[in-house]
Order: sequence, then structure tokens, then C-alpha cells
Amino acid sequence: MIPVQGVENQTIAVLGLGRSGRATAAALAAGGANVVVWDDGVDTREQAAAEGMTVLDLTRDQSWEGVSALITSPGIPHLYPRPHPVIAKAYELGVPVDNDIGLFFRSFATRDWDQFDTAPRVIAITGSNGKSTTTALIHHILKEAGRPTQIGGNIGTGVLSLEPAHDGEVIVLELSSYQTDLARALTPDIAVFTNLSPDHLDRHGGPGGYFAAKRRLFAEGGPDRAVIGVDEAEGRYLANQLGMGPADDRVIRVSSGQKLEGFGWSVFARKGFLSEYRKGRQVASIDLREVTGLPGEHNHQNACAAYAAARSVGIAPREIERAFHSFAGLPHRSQTVAEIGGVRWVNDSKATNVDAAAKALNAFTNIRWIAGGMGKEGGIEALGPHLGQVVKAYLIGHSARDFALQIGQTPYEIAETMEQAVARAREEAQPGDTVLLAPAAASFDQYPNFEKRGEHFTQLVNTLKD
Repeated sequence: MIPVQGVENQTIAVLGLGRSGRATAAALAAGGANVVVWDDGVDTREQAAAEGMTVLDLTRDQSWEGVSALITSPGIPHLYPRPHPVIAKAYELGVPVDNDIGLFFRSFATRDWDQFDTAPRVIAITGSNGKSTTTALIHHILKEAGRPTQIGGNIGTGVLSLEPAHDGEVIVLELSSYQTDLARALTPDIAVFTNLSPDHLDRHGGPGGYFAAKRRLFAEGGPDRAVIGVDEAEGRYLANQLGMGPADDRVIRVSSGQKLEGFGWSVFARKGFLSEYRKGRQVASIDLREVTGLPGEHNHQNACAAYAAARSVGIAPREIERAFHSFAGLPHRSQTVAEIGGVRWVNDSKATNVDAAAKALNAFTNIRWIAGGMGKEGGIEALGPHLGQVVKAYLIGHSARDFALQIGQTPYEIAETMEQAVARAREEAQPGDTVLLAPAAASFDQYPNFEKRGEHFTQLVNTLKD
């Protein structure tokens, strides 16, 4: 646990008692704060009270007397589509609102660091797609290189549940737009922006607000080095804003598909090869085509971002290459779960939007595509140019029939359920085919989250081995 600094003898309120909220309450208490908590769930409040927490009804004005700050969980709206009533009350009273990410950055450095030979560093990763894979890959590279490291944030351990830093340690954090939007302190040593595509627009008041939330990671404290994906206009804008000119190597531009030669530092992948350029000259190259844990152009972009971050902390190209080959990938993200009778079965349940699904579809050939669920605004018509390798689609869930009307001449079948989709794909798949779960939709019509959807697919596939 990382005790929160600067809160001794203050009364701090915590809103939301999920994993993040509970860890925050514990870290505040460890820092000497008087912690009061509130959650909208009656059962959650009763459980907290039974565990000895001080539950205070923050919907009542008199409960705010003496409260110095409100710390809210990332899933609770603080601005759009409208602030949670408790957060709105804090705004009305002028009580500062923060989250666990802000507390982490103001509490991470301690006096113990005076005894370290090498100061710990933080690498923070944000973006729309690929940030979890990029985060896990950076952490894996560091471990394989023998560097002390921890991983947390939106993946793995909550930030305040991490251990206090060790000498020379590198903390790798995945940060969502919900987390970066509200944090009052954001001071990573290295900040990574993977890419941007429309998502969570209701929480950010539109695409501009969504990008602004991501951009705060680079604007609030100013990282020593920024790794920026420049395959979209927003990334190019961000790189331009951060750099003093094309030769400024504090900004590392990364791309999957573009050749980036005219910059101080760039890393890009083309035709399956990663290249690192410094001051206009190539200094390293890696063949990504046989890296099984990173299939497709979208994963090659992740590889470029992870490579750049690892190089920023002094890891050699050959060490990074070895780590690439031992990286197994993340569950539910272009994860090969089996090869049966010459047919590859791939779980990309995390592909919950059109952009992520397009990347998955572009990574394979001879695809039998399992798609559907709770469709998002705009449907999947934009996937039309990416369906050339789809032999047949097996459509499931709430939006199955809507999706059928949006995929043009692509052969399809309304399978309704995952069981039926897997069974029909098994019957019809030929050696050399890839059965790909890339839903392009949320899971909430049939599953509590995309993980459970991917786990169900994997379980069904594993029964086919018997």
C-alpha cells in the first residue's frame, strides 16, 4: 500500500466502495486521515459499516462539515452527462474533488528515495485501443530485462495498493480517460498515447472532451518523454504541441504503417518490421512477423509504443526483441485460445467498438467472424472495408439482426447465442480458417462484461478439443 501524503488529521470523504474506493480509503487512513465513506448501494454501505468504516450520508448538507476533500471512484460521472449528486454538492461547497490517481502521484515519492542509487520512475499509458496490451508488454519487457517493476491502474493492481517503490523500480500504469480526466496531479516520467477513436462520448460531452481527458496526461505535469501514436490527427496534433521542432527527441513518434524518418526519435512498423530511427538514421530493426503474441497491425503499433517506452528507460533493442517473443498476449485481446484441425480460434472479446474490431479483422485471413451483442451508436457499417477476409459472420445477441443489415454482401447467419455460433463455426470451418470473436459491441445484453464473454467463448472452444 502507498499511504497518502499530506492528509494527516484531515477529514476526507470517499465516494464509491468498489475496488478503487476501498483501496483509497485504506491508503488515506494509512496516511493519517479521518476517512468517511458513502456508496449508493445499501448493501455496500452496510458491509462497510460492519467492517468498521465511518459511513456518512454525503447527500445531506450537514455531513460536509469539516470535510477537506472528496475522492471519487473513476466510474462515477463527475461532469457529463451530469455530475453525481454528491460530486455536484462538493462543487457547490467548494470542496476539492480528486481520485486515486491524483493521490498516487502526489504520494509516490518519499524521503526514502534519498537513499536510492536510482530514482524510481513511472510510465503511464493512455489511449482508446491497445493501452492494456501496451501496458502489459512494457511490464513484461522490464521483467525480462531484470528490472524491478510493478503494474497497476486500469489493469492489475489499483494504484494505491501498489507497494512503495524500490530502488530503480519502474511503475507501469494503464490510465483510462475516466482516471486522467479528474486527477489533480498527473506527473509520469514517461507518458504514452496509443491512439484515439470515439468511445465513452457520453462521459466526456463528445469527442473533444474525450481527447481533452487523454491529453491531460501530457499537459498537467509535463513528462520527461512522450511516446505518441501519430496514426490519427489527434496524435499528430499532440506530438506537435509537445515538441519544439521535428528534431526534439523528447517526443518519440510511433506508427503502424507510416515511415517516420525526419524526426529526432521515431519508431514505426511497416510490412511486419519494426524500425527505430534516431536523428534520421536507422539504429535498430525487429521482425515482428513471427511474434505470435502480437498479431496484426494494431499489435504492431502496440509493439512500437512499448519498444519506445522501454528504450526510454535504457533497455537494449535485443533485450526488447527477446521479450517480444516470450510475450503471450492478454486474454480477450487477439488471444489464440486453440488450434484444432488446422483451424485457429481467436478470442478478441475486448473488441467492443468498431475501431477495435476493424483492427482484429485486418490481422487474420479466411475469417469466420463471431460478432454482436449490445451494439453502439452508429452500428457497424464502417466495418465494410474490413470484411474482405470474412468467409462468414455468425451474429449473436441483441443487435444481431441490425448487424446483418449493415455488413453488405458478407454471408451471415443469425446464431443468437455464443453456443450456437461456436457450434456452427465448428461445423463449417476448414483448415486454414480463423474463427474470430471480435464482437464490435458491448457485452451487457448477455454477459456482465467482455471478460465473461471471452471466457465463455474460450470454455466452449476448449470443449471442442475433447
